[in-house]
Amino acid sequence: MQLHTQILGQGQPLVLLHGLFGSADNWGSIAKHFSQHYQVISVDLRNHGRSPHSDTQTYPDMADDLLAVLDALGLSQVHLLGHSLGGKVAMQFATQYPDRVNKLIVVDMAMRAYPDRYTQLMDHMLAVDLSQMASRNEVDNALKDAIPNLRVRQFLLTNLVKNEAQLQWRINLPALKANYATLIAAIAVHFEQPSLFIRGERSDYVQASDIAELQRHFTQAEFVSLPTDHWVHAEQPQLFIQALEAFLA
Repeated sequence: MQLHTQILGQGQPLVLLHGLFGSADNWGSIAKHFSQHYQVISVDLRNHGRSPHSDTQTYPDMADDLLAVLDALGLSQVHLLGHSLGGKVAMQFATQYPDRVNKLIVVDMAMRAYPDRYTQLMDHMLAVDLSQMASRNEVDNALKDAIPNLRVRQFLLTNLVKNEAQLQWRINLPALKANYATLIAAIAVHFEQPSLFIRGERSDYVQASDIAELQRHFTQAEFVSLPTDHWVHAEQPQLFIQALEAFLA
């Protein structure tokens, strides 16, 4: 599968992977900053953004998708960064293809299984009859009662696009829902090159027990905690940039 990418800058390649329901667009200011010194490749994972849709979505599949991206661009080795779902994909890729990764950065994600946080949310999105909606505001109003958190709704609504004058979800919601149990399952990973795990102090995605387990499987791991919730790079971009620059240097 040939994934959609956004490429900025020149230099050593730095690949950025977004989280669930996200896209390469999520990295905007971070990608722009690092493009001053790196070739920044922001990737849309399968069933997300402008990348192709598929009925399957396993971590080995997504690692192979990324391998195809690197091969197509002629990149033998990259720095690889992933947030949330993208963090698990990054860990999987580093495990399957360790020779292709120079340094690994995982943002607010561990290797364990996670509880079901989003099936109900996907059901709410699928329940909206987009054929009866004329604008993003109308969709927002339709979701308001079921998803009261404005920030979450605004993030989800970045996936709305118009196709022949009709709104539709750009993400492949049916496939994401069908594969969600696989996405939240634990993964078996291991990597012996330098790794940085950045977690949000107010997030419950990476806990003390997770750090102990990650240390066993990532033998050169460093850990940084920032005063954020799960969206570390969006909530504290300058602190995030500083942590990443220190590690890459």
